[in-house]
Amino acid sequence: MDALNALIMLANFVLIPATAYGSQLALGALGITLIYGILRFSHFAHGDVMAIGTAVVILTTWGLQGAGVSFGVLPTALLALPVGIAFTILYLLAMDRVVYRFYRRVRAKPMVFVMASLGVMFVTNGLTRLLIGPGEQRFADGARFVISARDFRTWTGLSEGLALRSTQLLTVVVALIAMGILFYFLNRTRSGKSMRAYSDNEDLALLSGINPERVVMITWVIAGTLMCLAGTLYGLDKIFRPFTFFQLLLPMFAAAIVGGLGNPLGAIVGGYVIAFSELGVTYAWRRFAGYFLPPDWMPEGLMQILPVDYKFAVTFAILVLVLIFRPTGIFRGKVI
Repeated sequence: MDALNALIMLANFVLIPATAYGSQLALGALGITLIYGILRFSHFAHGDVMAIGTAVVILTTWGLQGAGVSFGVLPTALLALPVGIAFTILYLLAMDRVVYRFYRRVRAKPMVFVMASLGVMFVTNGLTRLLIGPGEQRFADGARFVISARDFRTWTGLSEGLALRSTQLLTVVVALIAMGILFYFLNRTRSGKSMRAYSDNEDLALLSGINPERVVMITWVIAGTLMCLAGTLYGLDKIFRPFTFFQLLLPMFAAAIVGGLGNPLGAIVGGYVIAFSELGVTYAWRRFAGYFLPPDWMPEGLMQILPVDYKFAVTFAILVLVLIFRPTGIFRGKVI
């Protein structure tokens, strides 16, 4: 019985939150790895583009709620999501036409693209704050829990209650569907195969008749969709604040690099590695250990390796170790 209670506690505070958070990071890291693998530069505006796309979803959600439109037990934001995705795609295509296309034509070095993306990041951050403000915004509605801790304790008679929020389940389901569609597109469609060929060898792909501008456009469309999905799911599950998405840039890049930059499967695995590492290291294990250790053996502290405020330090440490000992990542992506 104690072991079962300990498992429920672990699921409640580590396994379920880490799976949801890892799914959000994986979607963001997929966009980063696609841009790096096909357009060959690190897109530092990624987090802020996520923020502005999510801001449009929030404003559309508020409009629908004000008009009395809802999605039943599901968040109304799902109805607003197509508007946010469309805006994010158009915004990225506009930035490509105004900023990135010129550097692509003159074959600028990757560092020039990175600096240009930093400029896009600052502009996008300002636009997001102007659009929705710098403060916290909540936009989740519908059913709050799939399983509540109180109901679980009533059903099972256990002392620990399992709580599964609807946004956590929604995050995992939507992420799995999006990943499945992306892998089908990349491996089974002509456009997806063209993108992979362009990523593997640009010159050979051009000789084969592949249109580079079409590949670039499709890349931004897919990346914009993933950005808006990741941002919206993160905002629903936690909270929306423009600066938070800038902070997510480190764990998303770390996920892409740990898995293997340029490798979509690696981005997914890397997202879950980072999420479980962050939550595992910053979780207070005292109560969990109390189910297995005699009272006399229990330490006085929380058995927490690092405080929650240091979770990004965990990500940074993992990133540094990977860059030192395996720069190609778990699935051997492109060398940094």
